[in-house]
Amino acid sequence: MHTEALYDTLNSVTAIPVVPFRGGAIDLDGHRKNVRYLMDNNYLDGNRKRVIGIAGTSLIHHFSFEDQIRVIAATSEEMGDDGFLMSGIVPNPLSQAEELVRRQSALPRPPEVYLIMPLTGVADHEATYEDYMAFAEGLGTDCGARFLLYMRSADYVNPIVRLVNDCQYIVGVKVGTSEEEVAPLIEGIGDDGIVMWGIGDRSTRAAEMGARGHTSGIAIVAARAADEINNAQRRDDFAESARVEACISGLEHLRFMNSRQYNYSAVIEAMIIGGWEDVEAGEGGPFNPRVPRDIAARVAESIEPLREYH
Repeated sequence: MHTEALYDTLNSVTAIPVVPFRGGAIDLDGHRKNVRYLMDNNYLDGNRKRVIGIAGTSLIHHFSFEDQIRVIAATSEEMGDDGFLMSGIVPNPLSQAEELVRRQSALPRPPEVYLIMPLTGVADHEATYEDYMAFAEGLGTDCGARFLLYMRSADYVNPIVRLVNDCQYIVGVKVGTSEEEVAPLIEGIGDDGIVMWGIGDRSTRAAEMGARGHTSGIAIVAARAADEINNAQRRDDFAESARVEACISGLEHLRFMNSRQYNYSAVIEAMIIGGWEDVEAGEGGPFNPRVPRDIAARVAESIEPLREYH
């Protein structure tokens, strides 16, 4: 895919389905069902492909190495050629991340782009440049891999700008910090990459500032709402984007409260309360049990304006 076509494809909703768990194990059939819902309910204008990401809201930090291969393989099989697949890669340790990319790139239908998730533990922010350059250049050359960097700390603005500017295989950044970082990233990266919004469907202000595309953790609940927000932003109709955003703001608020405490579990609760038969919620995942009763009541209230968008 040529660079401009890739940027245009990413200027979309990156729908991140929750991966359902049962008995502490991944429900792979349930995951396939969720992917099928997202593929069958594509309201993006211009016959654009659905972008699906398996990343943080999917709880990839709790996948084993082999489980991540299985989930990505199942996702790619379910999507076929009608979608665009983004695979989240946890870079701890970096050697395992490299092996994951090599294994996934060898699948019959590999991901189109890899999202490098935030580092955990001790790290020198500037040294990130050297290690990520070697990582991306090696895998880009050997596997044809393309990468997005997910920024969760404003301390990484400088090395991320340099990486996108200097490495042909790093195509952009997902902003997971705040709107304050959008402008300096756009100014620093210029035409060398894409700056995407990575903090959910409440994305209108970031789009007005120049961010292109957004991540949605609630597309599995209300695919049409996420798509209509992006459709409006692509035609610079920010009033319409804000109108639809208001419908999803209640659930988004619950997901991101208390430092994202219910990011996964509020979506699971919404799927269960919604009673939809075309998606699979599971029982809650590791470190993410069902929400307390008072939060469940708020989830129930928040999904009422979303039912028409499911």
